Amino acid sequence: MIILIGASASGKTEVCKALCYSFGYKKFVTTTTRSKRRGEIDGIDYFFVTNEEFDKRVKENKFIEHILYNGNQYGTEKNQIDDKTVLVLEPDGLKEFKKLNDPHIISFFLKSSSNIRKERMRIRGDEESVIEKRLILDENKFNKANMTPADFEIDSDKETIKELANEIHSLYIKKIEAN
Repeated sequence: MIILIGASASGKTEVCKALCYSFGYKKFVTTTTRSKRRGEIDGIDYFFVTNEEFDKRVKENKFIEHILYNGNQYGTEKNQIDDKTVLVLEPDGLKEFKKLNDPHIISFFLKSSSNIRKERMRIRGDEESVIEKRLILDENKFNKANMTPADFEIDSDKETIKELANEIHSLYIKKIEAN
């Protein structure tokens, strides 16, 4: 399983899509209590459940990690772990996955400069106030002194999405074969 960590607009989501498209990985589907947005599909975008069902799964110890974010619960379920999955995760979640000591779970930190990330956010249409808030929040959240280290760190400013996906796939396969 591949875990991708990185600040806003570091390329995580696009790299995940490229890994799925080019190498046959599938996106790790997380569980949430938030309402489905237009176009989202249960079991593809998220597993959408009620608060009661989510709490039941917590009590049954089905989650590796779970958080409350923006009034909604989000969690990663153990039954989604597979060698051919890719998960985009927050740094706190990585800490919980590392506790599993599973040699088949390989993590990648996509490092990107704030100037490049700011430009990417502008290109995708984020509002300036949102961009500034994300940059400030990410500065603390992705401070290496506070983070559980990933297995690999890759500079996502210097490569295309396709190149990043190729590099991550190659490093993942080498690491898996070495275990």
